[in-house]
Amino acid sequence: MISIIIPAHNESSVIARTLKAITAEAVPGELDVIVVCNGCSDDTAEVARRFGSEVRVIETSIPGKTHALNLGDEAAQGFPRIYADADVVISTEAVRSLARRLERQDVLAVAPAPAFDFSGCSWPVRACYQIRSLLPSAQEGIGGSGVYALSEAGRMRFREFPLLTADDGYVRIQFQPNERETLHSVNSMVFPPRTLKDLIATKTRAHYGSFELALLFPGLWQNRGESNKRSLIRLFLDPRLWFKLAIYCTVTVIAKRRAQGRIQLGSMAWERDNTSRATA
Repeated sequence: MISIIIPAHNESSVIARTLKAITAEAVPGELDVIVVCNGCSDDTAEVARRFGSEVRVIETSIPGKTHALNLGDEAAQGFPRIYADADVVISTEAVRSLARRLERQDVLAVAPAPAFDFSGCSWPVRACYQIRSLLPSAQEGIGGSGVYALSEAGRMRFREFPLLTADDGYVRIQFQPNERETLHSVNSMVFPPRTLKDLIATKTRAHYGSFELALLFPGLWQNRGESNKRSLIRLFLDPRLWFKLAIYCTVTVIAKRRAQGRIQLGSMAWERDNTSRATA
């Protein structure tokens, strides 16, 4: 049985879309889907319960993604174990593909490659994602696709999820590059922020998560993978990309500076993009 843990905080606008895709082609007993509603003030739990016995719902008054992931792990019944964001769409067959890859036992962690729905996104947002697609970080699904899967041996690499901003980044650095794999033939659908302002907010959170991991786990941080810097410099050799590169670099500099400031303050409010959820 494949266990799928979905932490959800006020996700009533998107949770049905996510669950419908995951369970659409599942046969009885194939999937163990757990939605962990954490600190919700909307009807996320009610919407999830409409899927009946196919989906189990756990509610906690404590908000926080890593706390929700730990509750889901305590309740999960099977392996491999898949962790999915509530606003990401992944099909039943994609879930099966992740599980089949782990069954070969030569890697311990896998993730799909992200596909992006740019409906309603501004041109600058699209430009940033075009540049991103040309960088090494875009080739790593553990971080960016909203979904990752662990074998039982892979899950044993760490105990509970620690109180961190970037759970996916934490999972990624538990494994050396040869122990993890992005399946480029398998996709999860990710919905980017619609506006540049919201993109900067989500990138600030992402960079904060990376800085946090580098500070707390300097040894494990060496497993993060190839840096974007050299590839980014090479892209400047193509004049056709200069304007898009200027937008991408501006967003990156602003987000990193904001994240560094918050690292110094020792706090990071959870900045969530709601523009991509508004029309779900």
